[in-house]
Amino acid sequence: MPLSSAYAEPERKKPRLVILDRDGVINEERGDFIRTADQWRPLPGSLEAIARLSRAGIPVAVATNQSGVGRGLMSAGELAAVHDRLLQAVSEAGGELAGVFFCPHAPSDHCRCRKPLPGLLLQIEAALGLAVAGQYMVGDSLRDLQAASAAGALPALVRTGFGRATEQRLAAQSDVRIFDDLSVFAGWLLETG
Repeated sequence: MPLSSAYAEPERKKPRLVILDRDGVINEERGDFIRTADQWRPLPGSLEAIARLSRAGIPVAVATNQSGVGRGLMSAGELAAVHDRLLQAVSEAGGELAGVFFCPHAPSDHCRCRKPLPGLLLQIEAALGLAVAGQYMVGDSLRDLQAASAAGALPALVRTGFGRATEQRLAAQSDVRIFDDLSVFAGWLLETG
């Protein structure tokens, strides 16, 4: 005799949004800022991971601090060229980004969009019409994880970029999920729903 639907396993909800930090998660981290499109180098598997998520119908957005603009180390046009390269590379891998959101301010500007504050994530929420609460924000730094928590998102850490150093700073009882890289995160998320 089959079980009634009241006892069936509940259907898993598909994630509605994934937010990614840029440097150290999608592309190589540089201590002196990525100032030109030629300096932008994707991490192995990151573009394919974004493509897998977007092909599964999960919007993927980027939230990145880019204080090099506010510090006068690069122009807004140079940053736009870097992001154009990112968007093109994701497209060539078969994926799509729902948007690239950035804070151009220097830390001394005390803006509301610079992570660890949740301003960028709230911009994503408003622009895409998708709640960030309960959705994953993937980063490699403590400020990424703090921004996620401040916006009600679920923080996830990758060990690429500054991730290994950040992992050492986390408390043992931390509820942050940790993954070797973006590809492992994407596989886990797609498998677990």
